Amino acid sequence: QAQLVESGGGLVQAGGSLRLSCAASGRTFNGYAMGWFRQAPGKEREFVAAINWSGGSTYYADSVKGRFTISRDNAKNMVYLQMNSLKPEDTAVYYCAAQPRGSYYYPQVYTYWGQGTQVTVSS
Repeated sequence: QAQLVESGGGLVQAGGSLRLSCAASGRTFNGYAMGWFRQAPGKEREFVAAINWSGGSTYYADSVKGRFTISRDNAKNMVYLQMNSLKPEDTAVYYCAAQPRGSYYYPQVYTYWGQGTQVTVSS
């Protein structure tokens, strides 16, 4: 059974850093694009970052560009999100997701989802 499991969330002060990890199991996701989304209380799930199957192309929301970096290690079936210069508005549950094709920015095209990890940034 395919599964994505996020880890690395926590509480951090504004300006700090966190590294989220997403471990894939149950099948190979090497041919899949991977994405990170987040959802704050009372808000819709929003795109954060995505990476194509090879890792050669990355995509970011304007709100995180220059602060967050997505990467993947296909040999380990892992995806990462390095988050620097964190702001209180980055507070949300962060989800890892996988999709075989389609636009990177829309959650509807992603077919596999993790359970999420909480990131809280204090001011």
